[in-house]
Formats: sequence, structure tokens, C-alpha cells
Amino acid sequence: MNDTSALLVIVDAANVVGSVPDGWWRDRRGAAERLRDRLAADGVPGRPGAVEIVLVVEGAARGVESVPGVRVESAPGSGDDHMVALVADSVGRSVLVVTADRELRRRVTALGAEVAGPRSVPR
Repeated sequence: MNDTSALLVIVDAANVVGSVPDGWWRDRRGAAERLRDRLAADGVPGRPGAVEIVLVVEGAARGVESVPGVRVESAPGSGDDHMVALVADSVGRSVLVVTADRELRRRVTALGAEVAGPRSVPR
């Protein structure tokens, strides 16, 4: 999409997937794909209007493909650093980062992003 008027929603895949003890650790890639598919189907509840969803994956989940409605980005190193860079590159745009990671929340709010916890997206 890349519509700069749309809300950019950056989802911390590892953090959101890890918030539900459903055996995700046995198949991290599959868990990230299920999250991606739920985001593509349901979007971000409570966020009317256009949204651009970016799911950031790392580690064993790298290589998950994008689907219509959700762009997947494999972090080359730290997922947190990649999400901070995405926020920094989105100056002048409304950005929501979905994570419970306190340090990541601190870093992205310092750049002007809004934050929400894992329960704000379909899991």
C-alpha cells in the first residue's frame, strides 16, 4: 500500500505470538504465518480508516511471505532495531507499534509512535 495518509501499524510478531502459550515455540514460523493470516483477515480492531500493516519477524520466523493486506519484513538482525528504524523512516506519519516490550515501547514513543499491547490485534 505505502499510502502515507494511512495509519502504519507495525506488529512485533515475536512479542504478539509469545503472549499466548499455545505451543508457538514448537513452530515459530507457523505461528507467525497464523498471526499474519489473522491480521490479513481481521485487520486492527478499533482502527477505522485505511491502515498499512507491517509484521516484523525475526529468528526462526524469517522468510514468512507477505500476503495482501500484510507486508512481512524479516529483520536482518534485531527485530526491535528494525521496528525502530521503520518508525524513524515514517516521520510525519501516524504510526502504531503493537508490542508489550517495555524497552521497544520507550524507543518508539520517543520517535512519536503510539503503542498498543498484543491484545489489540487478533491472535
